[in-house]
Amino acid sequence: MDNITKKTINFRGRLITLNKPIVMGILNVTPDSFYDGGRYTYEESIVMRAKEILNQGGTIIDVGAYSSRPGAENISQEEELRRLDKALCALRKALPEAIISVDTFRPQVADVMLRDFDVQMINDIMGGGEDMAMYNVIAKWNVPYVLMHIQGTPQTMQLNPHYDDVVQEIVLYFAERLHHLRGQHVNDVVLDPGFGFGKTLDHNYQIMAKLEVFKQLFPEPLLVGVSRKSMIFRLLGTTPAEALNGTTVLNTIALLKGADILRVHDVSEAVEAITIVQKMHEQGRDEQ
Repeated sequence: MDNITKKTINFRGRLITLNKPIVMGILNVTPDSFYDGGRYTYEESIVMRAKEILNQGGTIIDVGAYSSRPGAENISQEEELRRLDKALCALRKALPEAIISVDTFRPQVADVMLRDFDVQMINDIMGGGEDMAMYNVIAKWNVPYVLMHIQGTPQTMQLNPHYDDVVQEIVLYFAERLHHLRGQHVNDVVLDPGFGFGKTLDHNYQIMAKLEVFKQLFPEPLLVGVSRKSMIFRLLGTTPAEALNGTTVLNTIALLKGADILRVHDVSEAVEAITIVQKMHEQGRDEQ
C-alpha cells in the first residue's frame, strides 16, 4: 500500500499545501553555472529574476552561490557567503515576504543564512555530507530541508559513477539519512533523487522510469530537478539552451509519477505542465 504523502510544508510558520505540485525557481548567483552562469551577479538582475519567478507562478526561490555542475570550481566558504550576502540583502529588501531556499551543502553557510536573512529552506546537494553535520543546523532552526542524493562531490561525481541498482541504493540512502533527521525531530524533509549528480545517462532514466517507487516507500514530498540537464541535451544531441522542450517532457513524466516540487529555470512552462496534469487527474477522479 502506498504511503500517504505529507501534504504541507511549514516554512517557518507559513504553511504551503502540496495538494497541487509547486515550482521552485532557480536563481544562481554564480559566474559559472552550466546554463545561466553570470546572468544574475548584480543586485538589480538578482531582484528582477526573483520577481520573474514569483510573477510566473513559482512558490520558492532557490538561491545558489556555489556551482554544482560537474567539475565546477570548489570556491571557498568565504566566497560563497559573500555572494549569498549580496543576493539576500537585495532580495529581502525588495521581497521581504518571499519564500527563499538557499542551495548550500555547508552547515556554517546555512546557519548564517537562517540567522541573518530569515531563509525558509535549505537545499543540500550533499545530503548532509559524510558527517551529517548539516542536520544539527536544520534541527536548530526547524526549517524544511531538501535531502538530495549524490555519489561523490561536484568535482568527482561524473568521473565513473557506478551502481548495482541505482534506485535501490538511493532508497537505502534516503532511509538511513531520514532515520538521523527524524532522530533530531526535523519535521519537514523533501526528497530529491539527484538527477545528474553522480549518475550516467542511463542511471538518470532508470530513476525516472521508477520514480514512483520513492512515493510508494516514503511519505516525504518528492522534488525533481532535471531542468536543462545533460540527461536531456546529450541524449538529443543539442545544448542546454535547446533543452526546454525535453525539460517539459521530463517534468510532465515526473508529475505523472508523483513529483510534488519541480525545480526549474523556466517557471511558466513548469506551471503550465502542472496545470495540465492536474486537470487530467481531476477529470479522472470525476469519472470514478
